[in-house]
Amino acid sequence: MPTDALVARLRAAGCVFAEDEARLLRDATTSPDELEAMVRRRVDGEPLEIVLGWAEFCGLRIEMAPGVFVPRQRSEFLVGTAVELARPGAVVVDLCCGSGALGVAVAAKTGEIELYAADIDPVAVACARRNVAAVQHGHVCQGDLFDALPSRLRGRVDVLIVNAPYVPTDEIDRMPPEARDHEPHLALDGGPDGVDVHRRVAAGAPDWLAPGGHLIIETSDLQADRTAAAMTAHGLATRVVTSDELDATAVIGTRP
Repeated sequence: MPTDALVARLRAAGCVFAEDEARLLRDATTSPDELEAMVRRRVDGEPLEIVLGWAEFCGLRIEMAPGVFVPRQRSEFLVGTAVELARPGAVVVDLCCGSGALGVAVAAKTGEIELYAADIDPVAVACARRNVAAVQHGHVCQGDLFDALPSRLRGRVDVLIVNAPYVPTDEIDRMPPEARDHEPHLALDGGPDGVDVHRRVAAGAPDWLAPGGHLIIETSDLQADRTAAAMTAHGLATRVVTSDELDATAVIGTRP
């Protein structure tokens, strides 16, 4: 398929960076038939990262699989915030981990940490296991929030990073089709105001954080006050941090 025709098909399907996507798709294939199959998947709305089988995140290649939440560039701010707070040897938990991208990136940037990635979705857990395998002291657990973690971590977690769903239920239908139709609803739906899972995490976090440990939750500027209020209600000292460059917002809650 000529490059110009490939770019035109992608652009007609709404791909903003059609030239870049065309290059990536062509590089990922070894035959015209394989290229055509991948282009059809992309034109039908599948996320590029799922079609390729990997996502670039914090300079790393993260393996992806159908049905797994694709890490967003804005979440690199969450990673950077965690790296500033973690020390070598820290116990770091990536809760609602999806592909495990955040925890793997923190480990890559921090050096030797004890990483636990956890998710309720077995498809995400299988994908995370493949990614976390690159971390020397990495573990992946399946279960509902803190129920997934081994009891020996109670009171020992230095940094708890959480990219839980925070899209209000009524707004999911307005999301781009590639997210709405191809990512798990469980990874998108944050409840009526988008903060339901944040409240559950904030309620459980004090029992798992070490003294002086930090909970970091990605949120939006519209929901940051609610996320912070949930942490404050459970005894955490909170502050809101933002990145204009990445259009990202997070709330940090520290156990006294």
